[in-house]
Amino acid sequence: MHAGFPSVAQDYFNGDFSLDENLIAHPDTTFAVTVAGDSMTGCGIFDGDILLVDRSLTPQNHDVVIAAVNGELTVKRLLIRADGMSVLHPENPSYPDIALPRADDIDGDADGTCMWGVVIGNYHWQCSRAQPKA
Repeated sequence: MHAGFPSVAQDYFNGDFSLDENLIAHPDTTFAVTVAGDSMTGCGIFDGDILLVDRSLTPQNHDVVIAAVNGELTVKRLLIRADGMSVLHPENPSYPDIALPRADDIDGDADGTCMWGVVIGNYHWQCSRAQPKA
């Protein structure tokens, strides 16, 4: 879809549109979570956004992930260094990196850190009046 001039064909869209069918490859392992906080604003993830998270995907270098750190969920970018060390990196310079033990131990470790899933997309509200009330 272009963001320029509207297409005449768009006036003739007829039918239902299923977000499940069009956005989610693995519906059995995908969930939605609402963002609270501003640690990822540098990559376009804002407070109140809805993230789609796929638990079936193995986290890879540079993926945005949902991780449990000391019992709390956080959204950060996974960075795996050449030496095998990895960090959860916020996309806001006001927040520090969270060091993880080893790249081969990102599924869970003794300090309570584990990956919950890979963020596959996010929805950012453009009109706050349309946003459901919590």
